[in-house]
Amino acid sequence: MFFSAYFHYSPCYAFYDPAKIIENYFAFCLCHVYISNPRMKQVDNPIRVASARSGLSTHAIRVWERRYGAVKPKRTGTNRRLYSDVEIERLTLLRLATASGHSIGNIATLPLAKLKSLVSEAEPEGRRARPGSPAQSFHDACLQAVKALDDRQLGEQLQRALVALGQQGLLRQLVAPLAQRTGELWRAGVITAAHEHFLTAALKVFLGNVAGQFASSPIAPAIVIATPAGQLHELGAVIINAAAAQLGWRTTYLGASLPAAEIAGAAIQSKAVAVALSIVYPEDDPHLPHELISLKHFLPAEVKILSGGRAAAAYSEILTRIEAIQPTDLDAFSLQLDALRKAASGREVGVNTPFLSRTI
Repeated sequence: MFFSAYFHYSPCYAFYDPAKIIENYFAFCLCHVYISNPRMKQVDNPIRVASARSGLSTHAIRVWERRYGAVKPKRTGTNRRLYSDVEIERLTLLRLATASGHSIGNIATLPLAKLKSLVSEAEPEGRRARPGSPAQSFHDACLQAVKALDDRQLGEQLQRALVALGQQGLLRQLVAPLAQRTGELWRAGVITAAHEHFLTAALKVFLGNVAGQFASSPIAPAIVIATPAGQLHELGAVIINAAAAQLGWRTTYLGASLPAAEIAGAAIQSKAVAVALSIVYPEDDPHLPHELISLKHFLPAEVKILSGGRAAAAYSEILTRIEAIQPTDLDAFSLQLDALRKAASGREVGVNTPFLSRTI
């Protein structure tokens, strides 16, 4: 997730355009080709990073290591565990496989290739739609299209899902679970970065068109949506941009990896009520805390910061410090937007409306 150029959502796309998706897909590939470079220096990671990246608690990692021999981390001179990227990949695969119903005792020592096969074939029960339901059918078909890099099939399935599920159902029942599943498969090494960015490019165009159908009122509250500098996976930001537009907000989508000063400048220019940040990867960027503190400093005091995404929990301490709201999922994000809208409306008419500040 390390490219210098990023794509900006443009509402001028009149309809789903496969050519644009292919153009964006190859641009993403060129920018990210070194991700799979085997000559890149391998870094050993402390257990905190292994936990954030794998999605397992530090306790679970220790238990799986001690009881089942799932991984064998190095030790420092002070006996601290250090995990390689391969071991973190293994832990991620084990988490996904156990979520699908496999016993950790039966799979802990399986070869990496076998674990990838198990994960590729299974879908975690917690996110499985009712068997035979339209959402599950569309999810499976879209995932197959992503794996095949089939832009036409993906576009057709998204169009059909929009008709069958409606706009809110599309986001919550299909797009959000599909994005999460694709990200998990990429982190587990089952698919490549190209597949994930292929999906991102497709959804940017498709959801951009969906969001463009909502003509927000000039007096509607404004929100700026981006990923902070160094955060180059923008699919989460694309999804919340569509969700905010559907809720009647005036959205300004800035794309990926933008410096704090530029995000703040856009918020001030658009008179935004809030700034929403998607934080997905990496979980251990040493520069991100400074970016977040800078953003808080640059923004007017009344502008709220919302931050979510798979890696947001790794920065929870600094997000709490800058008083950012940390919704845990799309529904929580929508609830916070509703609260912000009511608070903004109260300020406009001179009513002292308290803002819902607790973290969901």
